[in-house]
Amino acid sequence: MQDGIGMDQAKERLLAAALPHVPFDGWTNQTLDAAIADSGQSDTVARAIFPRGGLDLAVAYHKAGDAAMIDRLAATDLTALRFRDRIAQAVLFRLEGANRELVRRGSALFALPQHAVEGAGLIWGTADAIWRALGDTSADLNWYTKRASLSAVYGSTVLFWLGDTSEDGQATRDFLNRRIDNVMQFEKAKAALRDNPLGRVLARGSLRLLGAVRPPRDTTDLPGH
Repeated sequence: MQDGIGMDQAKERLLAAALPHVPFDGWTNQTLDAAIADSGQSDTVARAIFPRGGLDLAVAYHKAGDAAMIDRLAATDLTALRFRDRIAQAVLFRLEGANRELVRRGSALFALPQHAVEGAGLIWGTADAIWRALGDTSADLNWYTKRASLSAVYGSTVLFWLGDTSEDGQATRDFLNRRIDNVMQFEKAKAALRDNPLGRVLARGSLRLLGAVRPPRDTTDLPGH
């Protein structure tokens, strides 16, 4: 590697050099070219790290945000919070560590039909990172339903946050809490159904059909990959 640095360090340097250009040029190959020039990395190394150009830069930025959120959660004592508040705090940590304009540019990129699946996979990955950081050990269909619900909550909250002009982001916090309340109401409705005699019959039938459902083997096998 150039200057004796490793691939991970080169990736970090290129991403850091790219960020100032994203508000003007988006997550594009033009941004990658500018990052190569600013960071001093060789074109060959840069193309090997980000073979899809700006798209891979955007993916790297999103995953770096997930990693920063995980580190912050690990360093924060959340034991005094209700579990739904721990989830809310994790989402807020994720947003607080992001740059609004960079996320706006990324949202526009992943809204394109050819990149929509990748964008959905990144949101799922964020939801999975939150559940894992909060100690989720589910190994059945619940693994999927938890992450599907949180993906919907996170995705809608990001879109709201992009347009939030309230003081200290209070409107985003209120929106997030309402979305989590919606999920909690749904979970209560499911519990009430299970307590109903007919619901128990239906649940037994569903369990027989879905009993073989298991989570992916590792984080490289998530939906969207």
